[in-house]
Amino acid sequence: MNFLAHIYLSSDDELLTIGNFAGDGVRGGNFKRFPVAMQAGIQLHREIDTYTDAHPIVRRSTKRLHKNYGHYSGVIVDIFYDHFLAKNWNDYSKIPLKEYIDDFYESLIRNLHHLPERFKKMTPIMIEGNWLLSYASIDGIQQVLNGMNRRTKGKSKMNLATKELMEHYNAFEKDFTLFFEELIEFSTNKRLEIEKLYHI
Repeated sequence: MNFLAHIYLSSDDELLTIGNFAGDGVRGGNFKRFPVAMQAGIQLHREIDTYTDAHPIVRRSTKRLHKNYGHYSGVIVDIFYDHFLAKNWNDYSKIPLKEYIDDFYESLIRNLHHLPERFKKMTPIMIEGNWLLSYASIDGIQQVLNGMNRRTKGKSKMNLATKELMEHYNAFEKDFTLFFEELIEFSTNKRLEIEKLYHI
């Protein structure tokens, strides 16, 4: 899953949420240098990613993209799924999306010193471009895919994937809705296990 989903699938614990958000910036056992609640969030991030990558509904989504985007298909589906979460936000939260995101940005700024180096550099750019809110629109997704394609020096061709998004829009949205219901249950149970393990 992408940034918005990881944030949503966290808890009211600020540092756990930060850890879940920034989990991709931490490799191997390096997570142990972070505050305990962040360690829990990083562990939760990894559990969510493992569950997501192996799920048959997600694989059905990635199959629609594999011919044109190969191993980048999973990254693209993560971004598509964040689009559907943002677009249908009111189905999942009573807090308006803009308010929810603004609160998270404030949390990021408060905890900038805890973030992995890559995320310290990325956070001001993310906030300035309001990436999380932009996921709700096709134009916003296009900008995200453009940026991802630039990072691969044009090799991924991810900037072209909005074509498949529009062609299979209803199918991708159905996949997301079915999968996310299961992911919420999985991540809630896993988070409770991890919080118990870390005495949070």
